[in-house]
Amino acid sequence: MNNQSESERPAESTNRQSANSAGQQAAPVPPDLQDEIVETAHSVTVAGTEIPYAVTAGRMVMKDEAGKAKAAVFFVAYTRTDVGDISQRPLTISFNGGPGSSSVWLHLGLLGPRRVLSGDAGSPLPPPYRLVNNEYSLLDMTDIVFVDPVSTGFSRPAPGEDARQFHGLEQDIESVGEFIRLYMTRYKRWASPKYLIGESYGTTRAAGLAGHMQRRHGMYFNGLMLISSVLNFQTLHFEVGNDLPYLLFLPTYTATAWFHGRLVAELQQNLQSALSEAQKFASGDYARALFCGAALPAAERGAIVKQLARLTGLTDAYVEQADLRIEIQRFCKELLRGERRTVGRLDSRFTGRDRDAAGEFSEADPSYSAIQGAYTGALNDYVRRDLRFESDLPYEVLTGLYERWDYSKHQNRYVDVSETLRAAISQNPFLRVLIANGYYDLATPYFATEYTVNHLALAPELQANVTLTYYEAGHMMYVHEPSLAQLRADLVTFLRG
Repeated sequence: MNNQSESERPAESTNRQSANSAGQQAAPVPPDLQDEIVETAHSVTVAGTEIPYAVTAGRMVMKDEAGKAKAAVFFVAYTRTDVGDISQRPLTISFNGGPGSSSVWLHLGLLGPRRVLSGDAGSPLPPPYRLVNNEYSLLDMTDIVFVDPVSTGFSRPAPGEDARQFHGLEQDIESVGEFIRLYMTRYKRWASPKYLIGESYGTTRAAGLAGHMQRRHGMYFNGLMLISSVLNFQTLHFEVGNDLPYLLFLPTYTATAWFHGRLVAELQQNLQSALSEAQKFASGDYARALFCGAALPAAERGAIVKQLARLTGLTDAYVEQADLRIEIQRFCKELLRGERRTVGRLDSRFTGRDRDAAGEFSEADPSYSAIQGAYTGALNDYVRRDLRFESDLPYEVLTGLYERWDYSKHQNRYVDVSETLRAAISQNPFLRVLIANGYYDLATPYFATEYTVNHLALAPELQANVTLTYYEAGHMMYVHEPSLAQLRADLVTFLRG
């Protein structure tokens, strides 16, 4: 799949331009978009075994059936080289979320043979950051392909193509699905056991792809691994008239307050006991109180205020002023306001400082600030130095696509791909799902995921297809090494089936 150099290509376009120069000036002809693929060989020790592997990195051009280039998609594929029939070896397609995120987080944080040392809550590391061999990689169990959707990483629309055709719920599923089909075809992996692993919005994409690939291409997956999941957006959107998030975020508020020592002594003794009480309250008295609204008797309201304050570490007065409804950004600013600190959204173990302590919302997410530089710097060095892929393009780690993502087919309703997942499992009863949850994740709280799974309406005999696991970290639980080790063990168990 090596490309012709510019000097080796036919001179057709040059001759055409020269002919036109004698007459009317022709519009500039954009250069042909070509595959840019580099292959290198490496090895890593995982679980005490040395794993030799090949890396295929570069941009694959996706075209329509008429041969017109639509986009160049950047990917990094890791393939173990000491196996016999590669078609029988599991293959996992990996991506992150955003929407607008590259695949760098799962790539250099969890799955790949190299991982970045970014530090953890309370123990940050200074730049420049370094990569180490990843003894927690899944490369011993499965080959892995990391995909950057169009406009993330080094992936770009073809010249003259409107990027908006890739920037929406359905458009994204179709374009990533086309890349998967093309990769499976070119690299002869249709016979391999096939898995998807996504994080955050990547779990939305994974569930959508499971249904799309079954319907469109007859491609059935063996399993989905969902890291910090969101399938039903109603569980996350704090809006007037939608009381569900206030209930579903509460246990994570409790976990956060517990971590920072803001709960009463009785609740501080044990995290699991505190979470159990928060879950019971959220699904019982608190749910009833929000349902009643203004009809809630004053005495009952007073009791709800006190219990809500007790489980969040906030004051009675603040809970009352918020009308029993604590929005996530307000909580992140309010919990440690007395210390002039904020807590993270992606991982509430992390804390930061704003210019002042009087505002309603934080200036930035301290958990993202703590890891952004490490992953960005490490990826930009690694892809050029170790993988030998050269490009002057900026590697877009996280873009603002989420601000203009197209959900037009879901106007006046919440995005919900849980029904797509239910249908995919029902039609392919061998499709298993593992969902990993961080207790300190305020972006996709674990109780919201439990609510979604409990409302999948799977047939009784298929309910065991879905497994939930939990970690004492946040959205990217792998930045916490004990959680990384536990997650690796859980994923290995899942892949062994």
